Amino acid sequence: MDIVDVVRIPALQTERLTLRVFKRSDLEDYYEMMADPDITRYLMSGEPMSRHDAWRSIATMAGHWVLHGHGQWAIEEKESGDFVGRCGIIEPEGWPDKEVGWVLHKRAWGKGYASEAAEAALGYAFGRMKLTRMISLIQPGNDKSVAVAERVGETFDERISLFGKEADVYSITAKDYFANKYNQQKQR
Repeated sequence: MDIVDVVRIPALQTERLTLRVFKRSDLEDYYEMMADPDITRYLMSGEPMSRHDAWRSIATMAGHWVLHGHGQWAIEEKESGDFVGRCGIIEPEGWPDKEVGWVLHKRAWGKGYASEAAEAALGYAFGRMKLTRMISLIQPGNDKSVAVAERVGETFDERISLFGKEADVYSITAKDYFANKYNQQKQR
């Protein structure tokens, strides 16, 4: 039985991506992504994952949907059907607020996919979930994620300590998100 039979996890479509439920067949690509120290160095643990830990991570993301009604989606490139990362709305125990977070496979770097996926997740958070504010927690030095946060309209709030690690809080309100969307549409 798929998790989708237990909890309704919507798929989101962007111009180039599908944000969808994780599948068992994503494990190898997900493990490859999460075993890469260049990718994991700015995540909470900072360490590459074993295959076993990658499986547990996917299971945790599925559980997040069950416990919170929101979570992370697998990101699939529409053109190729390839798994290229994860993105979504998380709020683990002890988190300061609901967070839009993203992780991309190296083969997807530099294509604008993180911004495209984060934009879709924010649209879901503010439109469907009716949230009023979202954050992104970014470790100091992670300039690529700062650039993504700023591209989707987030601004720096403060530096905090979370579980013994420093994190910069970037945030955006629903009001600012919709104003940005309106201004983008006017410019077209």
